[in-house]
Amino acid sequence: MARRLVAAADAERERIEHDLHDGVQQRLTGLRIRLARAAEQFHAQGDIEASAALEGFADDVEAAIDEVRDLAHGVYPALLTSQGLSAALASAGRRAAPGVTVHAHNLRRCRQEVETAVYFSCLAALDNAAKHAGDGPVSIYVIETGDALRFMVRDSGVGFDPSRTPAGNGIANMRDRLAAIGGTLTVEAAPAQGTRVSGYVPHPWLDPAPG
Repeated sequence: MARRLVAAADAERERIEHDLHDGVQQRLTGLRIRLARAAEQFHAQGDIEASAALEGFADDVEAAIDEVRDLAHGVYPALLTSQGLSAALASAGRRAAPGVTVHAHNLRRCRQEVETAVYFSCLAALDNAAKHAGDGPVSIYVIETGDALRFMVRDSGVGFDPSRTPAGNGIANMRDRLAAIGGTLTVEAAPAQGTRVSGYVPHPWLDPAPG
């Protein structure tokens, strides 16, 4: 039941991303093009003031397109479907605050529910680090072992004492998401020593290993 619920939620995320990209974003792109053409026409007719105003409107639409693109990426990144976990996490790292590094190279494709769970768990851990760890560096590692996919999000922030600090909703949601695909989540932390959020998913591959 948990696996079906997570799969349904992820499918809805993907549908919303497609709707934003193919609907709102495309309409805004068409509007930006029409405004740019109208600005060129007014400029050619010598109406510089009207041309400048239309160019300003086109810039505003371009900014709105960027915001829709960021929103769609946050809902469900198209890269995750088309190119997999390495590309999606690398893109998320570039969009994150300075000091975030991603180490997730040459990963084999995993089942869609695994890639989705690991991707959003890494983003949730990254968000927790941004909220609680201060401005120090944050590293995301995703590696393959012989029988599993493992990830770790590590920060060098203030840390905390797990025996005195109950897990928040973010950690609980990560645990539930990974448990739904047969994985586990571990949180290690200590005051002044940062926090490590680690995940383990056994046998996640889309295809068996070569040979």
